[in-house]
Amino acid sequence: MTSQNTSLLGDLLAAVQGDPFWESYLVPLVSDVQPAFALHLGIFVEPYLHYILDGLKTVESRFSTRRLAPYHHVEPGDVLLLKQTSGPIVGLCQITHVWFYQLDPQSWQTIRASFAQALCAQDPEFWAARAHASFATLMRIQHVQAIPPITYQKRDRRGWVVLRPATEQLELSL
Repeated sequence: MTSQNTSLLGDLLAAVQGDPFWESYLVPLVSDVQPAFALHLGIFVEPYLHYILDGLKTVESRFSTRRLAPYHHVEPGDVLLLKQTSGPIVGLCQITHVWFYQLDPQSWQTIRASFAQALCAQDPEFWAARAHASFATLMRIQHVQAIPPITYQKRDRRGWVVLRPATEQLELSL
């Protein structure tokens, strides 16, 4: 774990102080206990960031042309940090359900019919902007919590980063 991520964990625990769910859920991140969940950083544009923070958007989606995170890198119970594009981390949530799709006409129809409202994606432009995608990850979220802004330096263009995997590979002593 990088020093920036270690600092982030301290800032995160301070930000959720007083919230019983998040205080107890995040304790393994700073203890000797290996957490059963991964920590993810998602980059969000408006208006979708505020839709999540306001409780209107209950499913987050990521579409891509290649198998990039979060595709098969996220699981129920994982924690997602909500970062503004070119801005600070302003919230967090827990992922409760995950669906992975290799996109074809049937899966597109299923996603639109089942998730458009939860995605706040009634605008045809939402779907048009993702029309060339081959893979999709949809994640139901809960325990959404706005937090005081936490500065986090990220210089690449990835929209999703796995900051800490759920489990680290164990080494065998032979």
